[in-house]
Amino acid sequence: MPGEGDDVLSATAPLREDGEPETPPTRRAQSAVSRRRPTAARGAGLVLVVDDTSDTRDLYALYFQSRGFSVITAEDGEAGVETALRYEPDVIVMDLAMPRLDGVAATQRLRQDARTRDTAIIILTGYQAQAMPLGAFEAGADALLMKPCLPEDLERSVRKLLQSEA
Repeated sequence: MPGEGDDVLSATAPLREDGEPETPPTRRAQSAVSRRRPTAARGAGLVLVVDDTSDTRDLYALYFQSRGFSVITAEDGEAGVETALRYEPDVIVMDLAMPRLDGVAATQRLRQDARTRDTAIIILTGYQAQAMPLGAFEAGADALLMKPCLPEDLERSVRKLLQSEA
């Protein structure tokens, strides 16, 4: 059931040529995972990907996993805040425009909680040259990247933020 147990990633995989779905990759959180900066148990770091578009969420999650990161995901800002408070990720990659709670409001909430006050937050947006993306910095985001954003570019930003925290 969503929100219960230790499942931290369940991605939808493409269909094989025979029309059957491939087995989706699944990561399990370790109950004793450190809630501090990257450790061997967390790989290169724990990244929370928050996006209401499942294809985007899964693409970034699979990419970060392939690059040695541990990954958790959430489908909107409300779930993103809950997941961040539960797992205390090293970096949060969050879409700006989402249902229930947008990236700006989610960032504001995260900055008000001691557990996530100093967590690096990257906001992704398709809005260009509008006031809404600028509100991301006022809310406390550390970086703002424009969509479409190549996974490699996003990884560079994540690693840069992790290095600045070390």
